[in-house]
Amino acid sequence: MKQAIVQILLVLAVAGATAASAQAISKEPAYPTKPIRFVVPLVPGGGADIVARTIAKQLREGWKQHVIVDNRPGATGIIGTQLTAKAAPDGYTILMGNTATHAVNVSMFEKLPYHPIRDFTCITLAARLPEMLVVHPSLPVNSAGELIALANAKPGQLTFGSAGVGALSHLTGVQFMQLGGIDLVHVPYKGSAPALSDLMGGQIGMYFGNFLTALPIVRAGKLKALGMTGHKRSLAAPDIPTIAEAGLPGFEAYNWYVVAVPAATPKEIVAALNTNFAAALKNKEVADMLTNDGAEIVASPPNECTRFIDAQIKKYAKVIADGKLRVE
Repeated sequence: MKQAIVQILLVLAVAGATAASAQAISKEPAYPTKPIRFVVPLVPGGGADIVARTIAKQLREGWKQHVIVDNRPGATGIIGTQLTAKAAPDGYTILMGNTATHAVNVSMFEKLPYHPIRDFTCITLAARLPEMLVVHPSLPVNSAGELIALANAKPGQLTFGSAGVGALSHLTGVQFMQLGGIDLVHVPYKGSAPALSDLMGGQIGMYFGNFLTALPIVRAGKLKALGMTGHKRSLAAPDIPTIAEAGLPGFEAYNWYVVAVPAATPKEIVAALNTNFAAALKNKEVADMLTNDGAEIVASPPNECTRFIDAQIKKYAKVIADGKLRVE
């Protein structure tokens, strides 16, 4: 009899503990419970901004929370990226990084105030797309090969713009000069939008533009496209050849976009963010909008994303060292 009573008491104790645990869990707030700041460390209107706003719209609908795209441009993305690295690691400040912020800057700048791997937890590699070599319509060339010939005939006279020192548009231009054996004058801007604006106005001669921002301008007839920096032609613009086809074999460069949060963000939130961002990227409306403009949807797991960034850091470290481009 006593043994039966003891067993009953044990069962009641376990049941009580289970109920208390369940009650504690139920009190844990769902995520997210307040607006989320989505930091874009570059100017409005650029590729990172377009990708971020496209995804943010879908996340708002799924989360039923405001997702505020916060543009914090400056210093090739350093200002906004550093701001995010130092934000509270609670999942409410998210970064839309890119090739410059997470692969180039760490080798380009001697005193970078953040590290792309140590100071961040990668959520997902969102998308990637090639650059497009565009020129002012008045430039008397119709291919990358003709541009190289013109540059050889006028050494140091043709200009190319970039989104800033160390931006992919800058490094792509440097690679183009190195492989083409030509001398161009680099004109850095504070973002892609002002560079494209000056290109359309004829203040500079050429630009390696982000596909998302350059293609609509080319389609409108305001700029002339000479080539793509991808390893194959884009389905969004199959009439534009690759630069490798113009006689520069092996020439390839992609701008990619990575979603990241401060390093100490809890694993549960990282997992939830990865799931939500993957769902947003695979949404038909989002996927169609991005792929129609030449982007390739990736939506990778966090560990694959980190390995990719590490490999890209090593790649651009060599490019920067060979070109002696490091900024003191």
